[in-house]
Amino acid sequence: MSNPWNEIKLSDYENHMSLDSVGQLQSLNRFMAAQFDYFPVKTAAVLGVAGGNGLEHIDTAKYQTVYGIDINEDYLKESYIRHKDKSLVFRCLQLDLINESDKLPHAELVIANLLVEYIGYRAFKQAVLKIDPEYVSVVIQINTDTNAWVSDSPYLHSFDRLDEVHHQMEKEELNNCLKEAGYAFTGSSRENLPNGKALLRLDYTKE
Repeated sequence: MSNPWNEIKLSDYENHMSLDSVGQLQSLNRFMAAQFDYFPVKTAAVLGVAGGNGLEHIDTAKYQTVYGIDINEDYLKESYIRHKDKSLVFRCLQLDLINESDKLPHAELVIANLLVEYIGYRAFKQAVLKIDPEYVSVVIQINTDTNAWVSDSPYLHSFDRLDEVHHQMEKEELNNCLKEAGYAFTGSSRENLPNGKALLRLDYTKE
Protein backbone atom coordinates (compact mmCIF):
# COMPACT_ATOMS: atom_id res chain seq x y z
CA MET A 1 0.00 0.00 0.00
CA SER A 2 1.30 3.45 -0.88
CA ASN A 3 2.44 5.92 1.75
CA PRO A 4 -0.51 8.17 2.78
CA TRP A 5 1.54 11.27 2.04
CA ASN A 6 1.49 10.38 -1.66
CA GLU A 7 -2.31 10.71 -1.65
CA ILE A 8 -2.72 14.05 0.15
CA LYS A 9 -3.07 17.06 -2.14
CA LEU A 10 -0.65 19.83 -1.34
CA SER A 11 -3.50 22.35 -1.50
CA ASP A 12 -5.48 20.43 1.12
CA TYR A 13 -2.43 20.16 3.38
CA GLU A 14 -1.47 23.83 3.13
CA ASN A 15 -5.04 25.13 3.34
CA HIS A 16 -5.58 23.09 6.51
CA MET A 17 -2.26 24.12 8.06
CA SER A 18 -2.79 27.83 7.34
CA LEU A 19 -6.30 28.13 8.82
CA ASP A 20 -6.56 30.74 11.57
CA SER A 21 -7.73 27.97 13.90
CA VAL A 22 -4.62 25.88 13.14
CA GLY A 23 -1.83 28.36 12.41
CA GLN A 24 0.87 25.77 11.81
CA LEU A 25 2.02 26.86 8.35
CA GLN A 26 2.75 30.35 9.65
CA SER A 27 4.48 29.05 12.78
CA LEU A 28 6.62 26.60 10.81
CA ASN A 29 7.65 29.41 8.47
CA ARG A 30 8.95 31.42 11.42
CA PHE A 31 10.78 28.41 12.83
CA MET A 32 12.47 27.70 9.51
CA ALA A 33 13.60 31.31 9.12
CA ALA A 34 15.33 31.01 12.50
CA GLN A 35 16.78 27.57 11.70
CA PHE A 36 18.34 28.70 8.43
CA ASP A 37 19.80 31.78 10.09
CA TYR A 38 21.05 30.34 13.38
CA PHE A 39 23.54 27.63 12.48
CA PRO A 40 27.06 28.34 11.09
CA VAL A 41 26.74 26.05 8.06
CA LYS A 42 26.87 26.17 4.27
CA THR A 43 24.82 23.04 3.51
CA ALA A 44 21.47 21.82 4.83
CA ALA A 45 18.98 19.01 4.25
CA VAL A 46 15.30 19.77 4.85
CA LEU A 47 13.51 16.48 5.48
CA GLY A 48 9.81 16.53 4.59
CA VAL A 49 10.07 19.77 2.61
CA ALA A 50 6.47 19.50 1.23
CA GLY A 51 5.67 22.60 -0.84
CA GLY A 52 8.70 24.52 0.32
CA ASN A 53 7.15 26.61 3.08
CA GLY A 54 10.04 28.58 4.59
CA LEU A 55 12.53 28.11 1.78
CA GLU A 56 12.26 31.80 0.93
CA HIS A 57 14.47 32.34 3.99
CA ILE A 58 17.45 30.60 2.38
CA ASP A 59 20.30 33.11 2.17
CA THR A 60 22.05 32.23 -1.08
CA ALA A 61 25.09 34.21 0.06
CA LYS A 62 25.40 31.85 3.04
CA TYR A 63 24.30 28.48 1.66
CA GLN A 64 26.05 26.53 -1.08
CA THR A 65 23.51 23.69 -1.16
CA VAL A 66 20.11 23.09 0.43
CA TYR A 67 18.48 19.71 -0.24
CA GLY A 68 14.70 19.52 -0.13
CA ILE A 69 13.71 15.90 0.50
CA ASP A 70 10.22 14.45 0.34
CA ILE A 71 8.40 11.25 -0.60
CA ASN A 72 5.83 13.09 -2.72
CA GLU A 73 7.07 14.03 -6.21
CA ASP A 74 4.27 16.56 -6.77
CA TYR A 75 5.23 18.39 -3.58
CA LEU A 76 8.82 18.62 -4.77
CA LYS A 77 7.85 19.90 -8.21
CA GLU A 78 5.75 22.66 -6.64
CA SER A 79 8.49 23.45 -4.15
CA TYR A 80 10.99 23.94 -6.96
CA ILE A 81 8.60 26.07 -9.03
CA ARG A 82 7.90 28.33 -6.05
CA HIS A 83 11.59 28.83 -5.30
CA LYS A 84 13.21 29.09 -8.71
CA ASP A 85 15.10 32.11 -7.40
CA LYS A 86 17.00 29.68 -5.13
CA SER A 87 17.83 27.27 -7.99
CA LEU A 88 21.58 27.82 -7.70
CA VAL A 89 21.56 26.20 -4.26
CA PHE A 90 18.23 24.31 -3.95
CA ARG A 91 18.22 20.61 -4.88
CA CYS A 92 15.11 18.38 -4.74
CA LEU A 93 15.37 14.69 -3.87
CA GLN A 94 12.42 12.28 -3.89
CA LEU A 95 13.14 9.66 -1.23
CA ASP A 96 11.25 7.39 1.14
CA LEU A 97 13.13 8.10 4.35
CA ILE A 98 12.03 4.83 5.93
CA ASN A 99 13.38 2.62 3.14
CA GLU A 100 15.90 4.74 1.24
CA SER A 101 18.01 6.52 3.85
CA ASP A 102 21.13 5.04 2.24
CA LYS A 103 20.60 7.47 -0.68
CA LEU A 104 20.73 10.59 1.48
CA PRO A 105 23.53 13.11 0.84
CA HIS A 106 25.82 14.62 3.43
CA ALA A 107 24.87 18.02 4.85
CA GLU A 108 26.07 20.07 7.80
CA LEU A 109 22.54 20.77 9.07
CA VAL A 110 19.40 18.65 9.20
CA ILE A 111 16.06 20.44 9.51
CA ALA A 112 13.13 18.13 10.21
CA ASN A 113 9.90 19.94 11.04
CA LEU A 114 6.81 17.80 11.70
CA LEU A 115 8.64 14.92 10.04
CA VAL A 116 9.71 12.50 12.77
CA GLU A 117 6.01 11.99 13.61
CA TYR A 118 5.56 10.23 10.27
CA ILE A 119 8.70 8.07 9.99
CA GLY A 120 9.38 7.21 13.64
CA TYR A 121 12.46 7.56 15.84
CA ARG A 122 14.39 4.62 14.37
CA ALA A 123 14.11 5.74 10.74
CA PHE A 124 14.97 9.30 11.73
CA LYS A 125 18.09 8.15 13.55
CA GLN A 126 19.18 6.18 10.48
CA ALA A 127 18.65 9.24 8.29
CA VAL A 128 20.71 11.42 10.62
CA LEU A 129 23.51 8.86 10.76
CA LYS A 130 23.65 8.75 6.94
CA ILE A 131 23.57 12.54 6.48
CA ASP A 132 26.13 12.95 9.30
CA PRO A 133 25.42 16.62 10.06
CA GLU A 134 27.06 18.83 12.66
CA TYR A 135 23.65 20.10 13.77
CA VAL A 136 20.09 18.77 13.87
CA SER A 137 17.04 20.99 14.38
CA VAL A 138 13.63 19.39 14.82
CA VAL A 139 10.12 20.76 15.30
CA ILE A 140 7.57 18.44 16.88
CA GLN A 141 3.91 18.95 17.76
CA ILE A 142 2.85 18.91 21.38
CA ASN A 143 -0.72 17.65 21.72
CA THR A 144 -3.05 18.57 24.55
CA ASP A 145 -5.47 15.90 23.30
CA THR A 146 -3.69 12.82 21.94
CA ASN A 147 -6.99 11.53 20.57
CA ALA A 148 -7.20 14.48 18.18
CA TRP A 149 -3.66 15.12 16.94
CA VAL A 150 -5.02 16.46 13.63
CA SER A 151 -6.94 19.67 14.22
CA ASP A 152 -10.56 19.85 13.10
CA SER A 153 -11.04 21.60 9.76
CA PRO A 154 -12.94 21.29 6.46
CA TYR A 155 -9.92 19.34 5.15
CA LEU A 156 -9.82 16.83 8.01
CA HIS A 157 -10.73 13.77 5.94
CA SER A 158 -7.79 14.36 3.61
CA PHE A 159 -5.66 13.07 6.49
CA ASP A 160 -7.67 9.96 7.40
CA ARG A 161 -4.89 7.51 6.48
CA LEU A 162 -2.16 9.30 8.45
CA ASP A 163 -3.04 7.17 11.47
CA GLU A 164 -1.23 4.37 9.62
CA VAL A 165 2.13 6.17 9.90
CA HIS A 166 1.73 8.61 12.80
CA HIS A 167 3.92 8.29 15.90
CA GLN A 168 3.23 10.26 19.05
CA MET A 169 6.26 12.43 19.84
CA GLU A 170 7.91 12.85 23.22
CA LYS A 171 10.82 15.21 23.82
CA GLU A 172 12.78 12.80 26.01
CA GLU A 173 12.38 9.94 23.53
CA LEU A 174 13.72 12.14 20.75
CA ASN A 175 16.60 13.25 22.97
CA ASN A 176 17.47 9.61 23.67
CA CYS A 177 17.20 8.68 20.00
CA LEU A 178 19.64 11.39 18.94
CA LYS A 179 21.95 10.75 21.88
CA GLU A 180 22.31 7.19 20.59
CA ALA A 181 23.29 8.71 17.24
CA GLY A 182 25.93 10.88 18.92
CA TYR A 183 24.10 14.19 19.31
CA ALA A 184 23.64 16.29 22.43
CA PHE A 185 20.53 18.38 23.13
CA THR A 186 21.49 22.08 23.14
CA GLY A 187 18.25 24.04 23.45
CA SER A 188 14.59 24.49 22.66
CA SER A 189 11.94 27.06 21.86
CA ARG A 190 8.17 26.78 21.85
CA GLU A 191 5.34 28.47 20.01
CA ASN A 192 1.76 28.00 21.16
CA LEU A 193 -0.92 27.48 18.53
CA PRO A 194 -4.50 28.83 18.40
CA ASN A 195 -6.11 25.43 19.05
CA GLY A 196 -4.33 24.63 22.31
CA LYS A 197 -1.53 22.65 20.69
CA ALA A 198 2.06 23.85 20.46
CA LEU A 199 5.12 23.43 18.28
CA LEU A 200 8.44 22.72 20.00
CA ARG A 201 11.82 23.27 18.34
CA LEU A 202 14.63 21.07 19.64
CA ASP A 203 18.28 21.61 18.64
CA TYR A 204 21.17 19.15 18.79
CA THR A 205 24.91 19.27 18.14
CA LYS A 206 27.25 16.42 17.29
CA GLU A 207 29.19 15.33 20.37
